[in-house]
Amino acid sequence: MNFYDEVYELCKKIPKGKVSTYKEIGKAMNSRAYRAVGQALRNNPYAPIVPCHRVLNSKGELYGFNGKMNNKNLKDKEKLLLKEGVKVKNNKVIDFEKKLFKF
Repeated sequence: MNFYDEVYELCKKIPKGKVSTYKEIGKAMNSRAYRAVGQALRNNPYAPIVPCHRVLNSKGELYGFNGKMNNKNLKDKEKLLLKEGVKVKNNKVIDFEKKLFKF
C-alpha cells in the first residue's frame, strides 16, 4: 500500500461527528510527513467515501478543502461538518478536544 492509500484508509476510520488532524494521521502511520498527509487529502479521488472534510490542522481549525483554502471552500467544509454534528465558530471546531479522534 502506498502513502496516499494508507492516508485514505485511516481517514475512512474517522467516524461521523468526530474530526482528526493531519498530524494524528501522520502519527498513526509512524510518519512526520504531515504536509504530505495534507497533499494526499487535497488530491482525494474517493470523496465522500474518504471523508477528508473531517481532517483539520492541529489547532482544530479548518484548513483547506477541495484543494483550496478560499472562504467558499472552507464554508463548504463547515457545512459538511455541521451536518454530522460538528459545530464550527470562527473557522475552529467547538469543543475540539472532545471531538478529536485519535487512532
